[in-house]
Amino acid sequence: MAHTDDEQGKVWELAEKIGFCMLATHTGDTLRARPMAAYTEIIENAFYFLTDVNSHKDDEIAQQPNVCLAFADSKGQKYVSISGTAEVLDDREKIRDLWATPAKAWWDNPDDPSIRVLKVTPHFAEYWDSPGTIISYIKMAAAAVSSARPDMGDNAKVNM
Repeated sequence: MAHTDDEQGKVWELAEKIGFCMLATHTGDTLRARPMAAYTEIIENAFYFLTDVNSHKDDEIAQQPNVCLAFADSKGQKYVSISGTAEVLDDREKIRDLWATPAKAWWDNPDDPSIRVLKVTPHFAEYWDSPGTIISYIKMAAAAVSSARPDMGDNAKVNM
């Protein structure tokens, strides 16, 4: 299990660069995922999202706060999976801090009373950082011919 600051930094770097993730929550006995725009706050050790008070994810998190954030850049062959604890906050100052153009698609302004902040505190992560699709395919083809395992880039499990 990796514990280095460099590997934690890599998790934050990849997540921030990718920007969007699938947020997986528990819905009773099953899991449900939906796309979300992530705001990374390394110093606070948190990922933030804007959400609506009427969304189902708020209720799901109240029942079971353990969530997974799955970031994927399939063209660049870069992936991050982050497990953590979520909480829904009515923090008006943080909402204003996070307010950006994408939020305007859902709400008129940051003072909308239905906006909430979803905060995820990460506990564990795993990342895969490959050299890219074309190079990966070349390495796989060469490995298939030579019977050697291809070097597909970096992979690490990281305590956050």
